Amino acid sequence: MNSLVGFGSIAAFAISAVSLFNVELQWNATFFDEPSLISTKSRLVISPSGSDYSAESILCSDAMCLEVPTDDIRAGDSILVLPGETIPVDVSDVLLNDIAGPDGNPLLLSMKLAVDVLVVSCPCALGLATPTAILVGTSLGAKEGLLIRGGDVLERLAGIDYVTLDKTGTLTEGKPSVSAVASLGHEESEMLRISAAVEKTASHPIAKAILTKAESLNLSIPITHRQLAEPGSGTLAEVDGLLVAVGKLNWVRERFQQRTNSSDLKRLEQSVISQSSASNSSSNHSTTVVYVGREGEGIIGAIAISDNLRPDAESTITRLQQKGIKTVLLSGDREEAVASVAKTVGIENEFVNASLMPQQKSGIISSLQESGHSVAMVGDGINDAPSLALADVGIALQIEGQENAASNAASIILLGNRLSQVVEAIDLAKATMGKVRQNLTWAVAYNVVAIPMAAGILLPHFDFAMTPSLSGGMMALSSIFVVTNSLLLQFHGHRRKREKGNANNRFQQNEATLG
Repeated sequence: MNSLVGFGSIAAFAISAVSLFNVELQWNATFFDEPSLISTKSRLVISPSGSDYSAESILCSDAMCLEVPTDDIRAGDSILVLPGETIPVDVSDVLLNDIAGPDGNPLLLSMKLAVDVLVVSCPCALGLATPTAILVGTSLGAKEGLLIRGGDVLERLAGIDYVTLDKTGTLTEGKPSVSAVASLGHEESEMLRISAAVEKTASHPIAKAILTKAESLNLSIPITHRQLAEPGSGTLAEVDGLLVAVGKLNWVRERFQQRTNSSDLKRLEQSVISQSSASNSSSNHSTTVVYVGREGEGIIGAIAISDNLRPDAESTITRLQQKGIKTVLLSGDREEAVASVAKTVGIENEFVNASLMPQQKSGIISSLQESGHSVAMVGDGINDAPSLALADVGIALQIEGQENAASNAASIILLGNRLSQVVEAIDLAKATMGKVRQNLTWAVAYNVVAIPMAAGILLPHFDFAMTPSLSGGMMALSSIFVVTNSLLLQFHGHRRKREKGNANNRFQQNEATLG
């Protein structure tokens, strides 16, 4: 038997050497490992057969298994060493153990399977599943005029079920103009002159409208002192030695001890609103009334500010509601003006809130969040900054490309200054998160299938084992699938462009028909 084994080892070594140095033979036969192992001086082989794993299979038939002290072990004794134990005696010659799995597979096969598992389970697909989709989504948003500050914003936006909106500058165009001026015994020019002086340094659109009107009439605007602006209420300053306040009725009234009687105030309001209505033939506008008060006189007049509704305001509200998203109007304007705008754009009365201070807007958003809702806030001015920061997603319209407090507090900035971009942002967020879920599903399914295959689950029954090269190919394929699937988001952008083009064509056709 030893001669046969020796002859076989020599033959295997010789054939391997000839095959190695004579490539033209194309034998593809190298067996250096077998003769190297067999040529060692001593080798202990335990090859289980069937379910026979007992040590008696390699012992003499009359051998007995005894536990003895290590000092009593003599040369020639057979020692049973269980898995995990160390050899209890010293040896003076070479000892080689055959380490194999329970099924008798050699160490090299186990190592190959281990390498397969390591290669095939490289977490590239899982690591790329979310970042690639978010990267494509934010890039696509930038192309559509959506400045998205972080991938987590898309995740939150995809789950929005309430959208709260400001009125002035959000539902309206943000380009207000003075439509009427009424006073209690003062000239219109005097009202505009002192009001423009107070509002000269204010950043609110209404303040800019008053200043623009005064400049168009070439009025001399005096220098002011001790100026104070209270967001959501009004502005106070010293003009010609007297304090002048411009803002909401109650706020202006509280600035001075003198009280204008209720009948005069009602007559003043009716006068300025009727003048404003007469100057605006279109019903698609919003009118805001600001009051002017002066030290020693109380309220002395009112100014009507008109602003047209955005052309896409009604369609945007309709599309949001079709998606199952509730729309809530939060405004600091008077109740009549807010109710009129809400009716025009299609917001239900129960979701209309008027005469709100900035902190009251934040309180309504907090209440919705405490009820388990995910809330987005859409605004444009400094009055909206606290609400934009508090909401799950703050969305600011970028008016005339100027950055303001609302833009700084918002998570998304609509660079196109179109209200319809709110719907576009939500659609993009949903599409992006859909790709993220698809990528994660693929990555998890791939690992569930590929890792057991690489570990050799098919080897016992189908005699199939993956090679490291095949494992590497499958790993690369999983990453390619994730990246390619994320890039398919580009088709969402192309579809949006086609829809936008069709909408513009319909709008032009309607204009031509009306013309």
